[in-house]
Amino acid sequence: MTRRRSAGAGLIGPATVLILAGFLAPTVIMAMLSLRDYSGMQGIGTDWTLSNYIGVLGDWFYLEIILRTLALGLGVTLLCLVIGFPLALFILRVGPMVQTLAILLVIFPLLCNIVVRSFGWMVLLSPRGVINETLLTAGLIAQPLDLMFNLTGVIIGLVQIYLPFMVLLLVPALQNIPTDVEAAALTLRSSRMRVFFTITVPLASPGIITGSILVFVLSISALVTPRMLGGPTYRVMATQIYDEFMTNLNWPAGAALAFVLTFIALALIWSANRVAAYLTRGITA
Repeated sequence: MTRRRSAGAGLIGPATVLILAGFLAPTVIMAMLSLRDYSGMQGIGTDWTLSNYIGVLGDWFYLEIILRTLALGLGVTLLCLVIGFPLALFILRVGPMVQTLAILLVIFPLLCNIVVRSFGWMVLLSPRGVINETLLTAGLIAQPLDLMFNLTGVIIGLVQIYLPFMVLLLVPALQNIPTDVEAAALTLRSSRMRVFFTITVPLASPGIITGSILVFVLSISALVTPRMLGGPTYRVMATQIYDEFMTNLNWPAGAALAFVLTFIALALIWSANRVAAYLTRGITA
């Protein structure tokens, strides 16, 4: 028994050291840093204070950034779900050859660097980009559409980036639904719309919840795409944290913002799980 325990400790030892050194230690250091005072002339002080958190939660400038970030995450998540659910159903119900091709097309964007993809969207969405030039040439618009340096451009870019995650989590959830359940409902003269909303969607709720949480968390913590497609004036939590650390050199404020974002994400994940558990009581595939 002792030898087995020693072998088990040896197996989990490297992973434990990696977690402690790569996650817990930096988190503790950041937590301590967020509680330090800061002065523009002297830098990081030695006194302990909650002023950084009070400044974030009591300043409308930061509250507006928080609300903008949450709206961005919610919009990206809803669009990924609305687009990804039919796509996942299509992938599941086509032939093997088309299914393989569709999965490859979904996965293919993940092989491209996020910076390259963001640059591609800049070429498409800019005032003189491909989309605006095409619409102007066709006479459909009189002046270029405002598709960049705002919420619209950031949402478009993030939906394209995180849609594969939603689809790849929905496909297994839909695959676990017994086909005879839907067939039985159709045999009892239920409409396809009713079958979809009363059988397919509830039974696919584990994949919907998991995919939505993942996309939401990734969206509110995204940095590269909001900075490239939103521009320097479109601020979300991730870009503001970067600016506090790298531009303002106010590390305590940046650390406090990072922890506020973390607490918000954890609270929303917990709430989503509680609501999902309540709504899916008694539902099994």
